[in-house]
Amino acid sequence: MLRLNAGFSRKVGEANYGSRGASVNVELEVESNLVNDPDALVCRIRNLFDLARKSVDDELNGSGNGQTNGSQGHQSNGHRNERGATASQLKAIEAICRDRQLDPHQQIQNRFGINDLDQLTLRQASGLIDDLKSNGASNGTGGGRR
Repeated sequence: MLRLNAGFSRKVGEANYGSRGASVNVELEVESNLVNDPDALVCRIRNLFDLARKSVDDELNGSGNGQTNGSQGHQSNGHRNERGATASQLKAIEAICRDRQLDPHQQIQNRFGINDLDQLTLRQASGLIDDLKSNGASNGTGGGRR
């Protein structure tokens, strides 16, 4: 028997310098007589790479079977296929709120109707950071001072 091993990895960029990636390695045992038929061997190798590539693409597009919500693996605010906010985003929200003497929990409650920072999606956190930086959480998210 002959073992074929193919791997594929892809990383995609997201807003605010975020990224997510997926990779897979697939191993297949084939008949050793394929060594004598280079065209057939190359065809099997290509098929293995195509399978790996499709699996990674499906995972990154959210059509894989193990759909989780991004790297944190939780469902954020009922948004099933949206990634959760990154740790860096959550730290930024807390730091900006601290500097502006705002309660971050009050901010997310007013704006999104959620109570826990860990429930923020990547997109919600990004928008909140932008708003906090640009106008001190006005536009209906003001108040909430400690």
